[in-house]
Amino acid sequence: MPFWKLHKVPLLFTLISIAFYWSFAYDLERTDSPKLISLYVGLWVFFLALLKYAKAHTKLLAVIAFVFRAVFILAIPNLSQDFYRFIWDGRMILEGLNPYLYTPESFFSAAEYPVRQAQELYSGMGALNASHYTNYPPIKQLCFSIAALFSSQSILGSVMVFRVLIIAADFGVFFFGTKLLKALKLPIYNIFWYLLNPFIIIELTGNLHFEGIMIFFLIWSLYLLHLGKWQWAAVIFGVSVSVKLVPLLFLPLLFNYFSSKFSNEEKDWSLKRIDFKTLLSFYAIVGITIVMLFMPFFSSEFFTNYAETVGLWFNTFEFNASMYYLARAIGYQFRGWNEIAIIGKVLPVCILAVVLGFSLFRKHIDTKRLIISMLFAFTAYLFLSTTVHPWYLATLVLLGIFTEYKFALVWSFVIILSYLSYLNLNSADKSENLWITALEYSVVYGVLLWELISKGKRNPTTAAL
Repeated sequence: MPFWKLHKVPLLFTLISIAFYWSFAYDLERTDSPKLISLYVGLWVFFLALLKYAKAHTKLLAVIAFVFRAVFILAIPNLSQDFYRFIWDGRMILEGLNPYLYTPESFFSAAEYPVRQAQELYSGMGALNASHYTNYPPIKQLCFSIAALFSSQSILGSVMVFRVLIIAADFGVFFFGTKLLKALKLPIYNIFWYLLNPFIIIELTGNLHFEGIMIFFLIWSLYLLHLGKWQWAAVIFGVSVSVKLVPLLFLPLLFNYFSSKFSNEEKDWSLKRIDFKTLLSFYAIVGITIVMLFMPFFSSEFFTNYAETVGLWFNTFEFNASMYYLARAIGYQFRGWNEIAIIGKVLPVCILAVVLGFSLFRKHIDTKRLIISMLFAFTAYLFLSTTVHPWYLATLVLLGIFTEYKFALVWSFVIILSYLSYLNLNSADKSENLWITALEYSVVYGVLLWELISKGKRNPTTAAL
């Protein structure tokens, strides 16, 4: 029987999805919310249908996943303008300038144009981005430099290089993700909850967010850890941090993992003790890797500029938050003004307390339980953050495929609501619509609570996270 007849239903869904992705990539204004939502919901309908009708055909699904990504190759991102700063940083490095030491605004204030297409890049990134120092770690800067090397005079050319790198990282996630799923005796098709997810395709390949590259190194590191190759796992983990700092959040969770996996072979788990030498060696290798990768950019100003920029995410910026918005509302009620300067210092302490709680009070962690701890630690981080951009969820979606929890998938669907804030861009009131934010988080918290309760009923002895 011909291939197309054998797979005519999934192929039909694929063709329709390609048309939707094409429209998303080349014929969508981000302020056109009805079209944005309609395309996104349609893509999710066909995504779920594809998984239903081609569940057993992993090779076909893998090909489809990368065909969808290829649709975006020639598209300029329409939901994010961050890529203009990526191009700027890469071209700065190519000119021999340290991107951590200068803001784009500082050059334009002095009527200097250090890179090609400086005016277009400056206008594209926006005044807010241009007024701050870069906060992108060195492996990300390496990706920016590669784009500058291959395309120093074309914005579209640089975009294409970024896209190739991000798609290549997704191949890596597919390779190591399936290996880890097999090793954990989990269904291989779980990987397609990530690879075929419209949210992942649009936010990473479409909007050029480098979470995908960070995730590739993270999943590679977890696979090596599972095999017991902790030295190489530490190096790769350090590289992951050097794409984006988020994996640093997971380091304390290894406290009990090392006791169960790398200490002496006791049959009675209760007799095992933390192998501090191995654990500290792991941390040391991670630290050395990060320092070595940052080394080319070190200077006396680097630390001040970098810390100042990272601090903006806790003390200045606010978008699509949940717990923070509640705390802010209480502050307005009792103090009459926005207490972000105080709340932004308290919330990181709360995040640290949650992570340390998982680290110290969860015992005998195997790889599956480690990933569950990572899932909920990162969930707490997002719930307690002042800024939650949509692409931040990519890590949560990836971790979720190794667990029975589906709230991250639900969140990756309703996160599109955060883009409705663009409705106010051309109005006098440019503030976020908190009713829409409340709807988004009501769904997410509701699904999470339902899953926790139902899991507890099914297995009361292991109901704790």
